[in-house]
Order: sequence, then structure tokens, then C-alpha cells
Amino acid sequence: MTMPFSFPEFDGKAILITGASTGIGAALARAFAAQGARVGLHYNSSGEAAEALAREIGEAGGTAVPIRADVSDSRALETAVEEAAEKLGGLDGLINNAGGMVRRVAYAEVSDEDYREVMDLNARSILVASKAALPHLKKRGGFVIHTTSIAARNGASNGGGLYGSSKAFVSNVTRGMAKEWIGHGIRVNAVAPGVISTPFHERYSTPEQLEAMRATVPQGRLGEAEDCVGAYLFLASDRLAGYVVGQVIEVNGGQLMP
Repeated sequence: MTMPFSFPEFDGKAILITGASTGIGAALARAFAAQGARVGLHYNSSGEAAEALAREIGEAGGTAVPIRADVSDSRALETAVEEAAEKLGGLDGLINNAGGMVRRVAYAEVSDEDYREVMDLNARSILVASKAALPHLKKRGGFVIHTTSIAARNGASNGGGLYGSSKAFVSNVTRGMAKEWIGHGIRVNAVAPGVISTPFHERYSTPEQLEAMRATVPQGRLGEAEDCVGAYLFLASDRLAGYVVGQVIEVNGGQLMP
């Protein structure tokens, strides 16, 4: 990714990005690596994509280390965070971006298994990863950025309500964690993407559903992963966002205006 601006403060910083093999996570990995950060590329099932991205970043002169874990498995996720810290030489930042809908299911049909899968993937995982990263972040301050969603505020589209509820959890954890961790010099914030053209929607939304959602966006188009990058760079920057704590930045083309 060619960046039209520079963040010298990221040079040499160690940043772990979960869900970094495709979509928003991959765009973030390219962006932070382009600024000189050493990036941990977490992935689960998309190993080929993660390896290809690591090669791409390396060929561009950056540093990226693929790290595999199922974020729904707490022990595996804790191990992945420790692996990232070891391979990157510590941690200066954590971006909890991994997540998903699992499947579309109406509230009237939600099972205990549906609830467990979605909450483990989207809610519990950010607690586990953040807690595992905390000892490393405490050593030199830093940041945590959670990826929540427009669905946390608008109830999500049909069958996505459980996903939206899990992301509402993420938004509220952002505020509570921010209050507790700022005393350690760690700023915690979140980004709430709207409808972004990524493998997420290729998996969970039909073309008709995407067109219906696009029609509700005042800007007249769906977002791209790169549209989200600036919000994360801003929140990660002490120079630009040093007094920004516990906030959720909406990136949705005007689809939701709180």
C-alpha cells in the first residue's frame, strides 16, 4: 500500500493484528508495515493468504510474521499472543480485528450453540487477546484497537442480530477497558466499519442483500477495506490521538449518523 502520509512514530513498533490475512486486517497490515511497524499477521484458516501477504510486505521492505490460532480457543489465542511478542520483540499495539457472523440466524431460532460460537468468536476473544497482551503493553505503553461494527448500533440486517449483539459487547468493553488501562499508559479505542466489500460479506450476504444495504448509504457505495485504514492509524497514533480514549469511530459512508 502506498501511503500519502507518514507516521514516523510507528517505525520499529511491534503490532499484532488478528484476522489479518484478508479484508480489513490485511489492509491494516499493509498500512502499518508501510510505516515501518513490525506486524504480526494472525490468521486461522487462510494460511496461504497470510503467507502471501507476509511475502508481499517483505518484498516491499517491511516485516510481517504469520501467526496461526483459532481465536475461539482461549489457550491457542493466548499462545499466539505470546508467540507474536517473542517474534516481534515485545508488543506496542494490539488490533483485535478477527471475528465473524458464523451464520445468519433469526432470534427465534437461536440455539445455545449459535450463541456460544458467535460470542466466543467476537466477544470472548477480545478479552483473551487483550489480557494476554497486557503485560507486554504495560512495559512501554501503547494501544489496543477493537473492531466492532455498525451492527452494534443498528441491530444488523436480517439474521445478523446475534452478531450485532456480540459487537455491541465489543463496543462496551472498549469503554470499560479504556477506563481501566489508561492508567498503564494504554489507550483503548474501537473502529465500527459499516458495510465493507470484504470476504466477510462474500460469505454472509447475497448480492441482493448487499444491494439493499448499499441503497441505504448516503455516499452511494459500499466501503472498501482501505476506507477503514485511516481511522486505525489515527487511533494508534499518540501524536494525533494521544487524548482519544474509549471512543468508537464510525466508518460507514453516512449509513449511520449517531
